[in-house]
Amino acid sequence: MNYASIKNCDVANGEGIRISLFVSGCTHHCKNCFNQEAWDFNYGNKFDEAAQQQIIDLLKPSYIQGLSLLGGEPMEPANQKALLPFIQKVKELYPEKDIWCYSGYLFDKQIMEEMTKKFDFTLPLVSLFDVMVDGKYVEELHDLSIRFRGSSNQRIIDVQKSLKENQVILYEF
Repeated sequence: MNYASIKNCDVANGEGIRISLFVSGCTHHCKNCFNQEAWDFNYGNKFDEAAQQQIIDLLKPSYIQGLSLLGGEPMEPANQKALLPFIQKVKELYPEKDIWCYSGYLFDKQIMEEMTKKFDFTLPLVSLFDVMVDGKYVEELHDLSIRFRGSSNQRIIDVQKSLKENQVILYEF
């Protein structure tokens, strides 16, 4: 897997001060996507041990609330497979930090109903997330007044409650 960038002290992509990993590779190709260069799976740098260690080190301070995964598309199957062992390690080292994942795929329909049946790594990965912002970016629904989303069709989902209840439960601030 490649990644486009790693941001430290990000306050735009989830609650609190966060570290954000922008993975490379996306097949959605949303109109006027803010990160079109990351559509290419080969864009950026290899997500190697050095990049992983950089994120682990950046997560260490107590003022860092968690890690956000964006893209590109973290839930592309090739990216999921690469992210699973890394996110497992992050959760092991920092159980108090939360994990947010931004995906153009719909949590209930495409991820839980389809991907979990096709790929044995999808459910283990999703089960490590605390929050998922799902749905493609839709330019016509772009709204600067909403928090942590680009367009009003996107949902902010409490993943742990949703898995427990077996239905989409929206995240409460």
